[in-house]
Amino acid sequence: MNNSSLISIVIPTYNSGKTIEACLESIRAQSFRDFEVLILDAVSTDDTLTIVNKFKDSIPLRIISEKDKGIYDAMNKGIALSNGKWLYFLGSDDAFFANDTLQQVSEVMKSTDADVIYGNVMSDRFNGIYAGEFNKTKIFNQNICHQSIFFRKEIFQITGEFDLQYKAHADYDHNFKWFLSGKIRHSFMDIIVANYADGGFSSVTGDAKFAAMKRWKYSVLTSEAINKMTKLKILRDELRRALKQKRTADFFTIFFQSPKFLLNL
Repeated sequence: MNNSSLISIVIPTYNSGKTIEACLESIRAQSFRDFEVLILDAVSTDDTLTIVNKFKDSIPLRIISEKDKGIYDAMNKGIALSNGKWLYFLGSDDAFFANDTLQQVSEVMKSTDADVIYGNVMSDRFNGIYAGEFNKTKIFNQNICHQSIFFRKEIFQITGEFDLQYKAHADYDHNFKWFLSGKIRHSFMDIIVANYADGGFSSVTGDAKFAAMKRWKYSVLTSEAINKMTKLKILRDELRRALKQKRTADFFTIFFQSPKFLLNL
C-alpha cells in the first residue's frame, strides 16, 4: 500500500455482513486505483470481517476493529488515520455508481481549486438522482449526502471533526460548517457518485438535538448577511425556544455564543 494516496475511502461497519461485499466489490471494480480503504469496524459479531478480509489482496485495505461511539466516531477515527489528500465517507450498504466513478472524480480533483467537491447520488428513496447543486437556502431545507462529497483533508482543521453530540445528523452539522464558511471553497460536479441505500442509520433515525439547534447554527454561520435588529430577534427567539423546551444546555450554548453572533467576530 502506498504511504500516501490521492483518496482515502472511509467505511464504518457494524454487522454489515449482508451489504459489505457489494460495497467493496464496487471499489475493487474501479478503473482508478490511487486510493486506500479504511474499514472502521465496531467489533462486528457477524461475518463482516471475514468478508472484508477476502479483499485484502485485491484492494489497498486497512482494517481497524474496536469499540466506538457510533458511526461518526468511526468517521473521526478515519480522518485521523487516513493518508489520502482527499477523504470520502462511504456507507457499508452503499456502492460506487459506476466503475469509472473515481476516475471521473479524480479528473475534477486535478483541475479544481475547491476544498470540497460534491456530486449526486442515485437512490430509490429519492426516486432517482439526488440532489443537484446547492445554495444557502437549499442546504437549510435538505442535506447533502456524505456519499456524494469529497473533502481535502486539511479542511477538518477549520471545521473540526464530526460533532458526536449529534447521533444521526453530525454530517448535516458538518455540511453547514464547510458550505457556509467563507474560508472553504466548494464546487458542485455533475457526476453520480454512489448508489445510496435507503434505510441507513441517518435516513431512518431522527436527531432531536440537531433539529433543536439547526436554526441557531445556520443563523450563526450566515450572520454576515443579517442586520443587527434581525440578529437580536433571532437571538431572543432561540433563547425563548430553548427555555420553553427545557433545553438548558442549549440555552447556555446560545447565550455564550451570542456576543460573537451579535458582533459578527
